[in-house]
Amino acid sequence: MSLHLMHCTPEPRALAAWSVRHGLISPDGDYGYALHALLRAAFGEAAPKPFRYLDPRRGLLAYTAADRDRLRGHADLAAPDIAHALGLDALVARPFPSAWRSGQRLGFEVRIRPVIRTKEGRERDAYLHAVEPLPRSTEGSAVVENSPRRETVYRDWLALNMDAYGAARLLDTTMNAFRLTRVLRRATTDPQGKRKARTPAGPDALFKGQLEIGDADAFAQLVRRGIGRHRAFGFGMLLLKPASPC
Repeated sequence: MSLHLMHCTPEPRALAAWSVRHGLISPDGDYGYALHALLRAAFGEAAPKPFRYLDPRRGLLAYTAADRDRLRGHADLAAPDIAHALGLDALVARPFPSAWRSGQRLGFEVRIRPVIRTKEGRERDAYLHAVEPLPRSTEGSAVVENSPRRETVYRDWLALNMDAYGAARLLDTTMNAFRLTRVLRRATTDPQGKRKARTPAGPDALFKGQLEIGDADAFAQLVRRGIGRHRAFGFGMLLLKPASPC
């Protein structure tokens, strides 16, 4: 199956106005849900994902099975406010590699939300999940000297997700940015047919580094699918480039 890399440049003021008007921006200003809704409104079932909104200048990147002509066909039929908010007049797309070579080394960048699904079905910060079982002092607080570093926990989480089905292994990586953010999510529909908004807080981390491809087919699927949860809301898109020389 072919894969394409799409780029558009959302218009900042139109994006903000549309997001506020529809109540789709989080308390921390995260546009993930708004962009998810805009892409669905513009492209329907062909909505690209995973995607990554870089910033107002660099715009939005996304992986999609649809080629430029199909995307352009959807974009031409989009409502004016949708098209303006997403910047669809300048929509471009190009074929992206979908066949890889085992042992190939690549540079990568990925924004992740490293969370663990608990037995109760709730999401929990992978770092808090890791430190909770640690020995406690007499005052009841975690023993500091035994606590793993947050970056280490998130790196291990990333390595585990990259290695799913033998797709890839981390060669080196650094956490270049981290913050706790509240993201907007819609709960299940209540008896009145309304969906209440939730704004769960969680880790928001940016990793850069180099990887080595394991199973080529598994890696192709990893690129298409993205890493971790919240892939339809701006997390998990694996941006790739040639590996840096050692």
